[in-house]
Amino acid sequence: MAVPKKKTSKAKTRSRRASNWKLEASARSTCPKCEKAKLPHVVCPYCGWYHGRQAIEVI
Repeated sequence: MAVPKKKTSKAKTRSRRASNWKLEASARSTCPKCEKAKLPHVVCPYCGWYHGRQAIEVI
């Protein structure tokens, strides 16, 4: 069985583990009614439309 020649440093171990912690930008889609950016599968906060109908009344 293979045995490492040198001890893996704390920095090397932590940087390897930290690669899984990357933050990604949340997904965005455009509202077909007002053409503004919104979260997918969520009512548009600007015009209140969702799935081709008026879901909420926005003032």
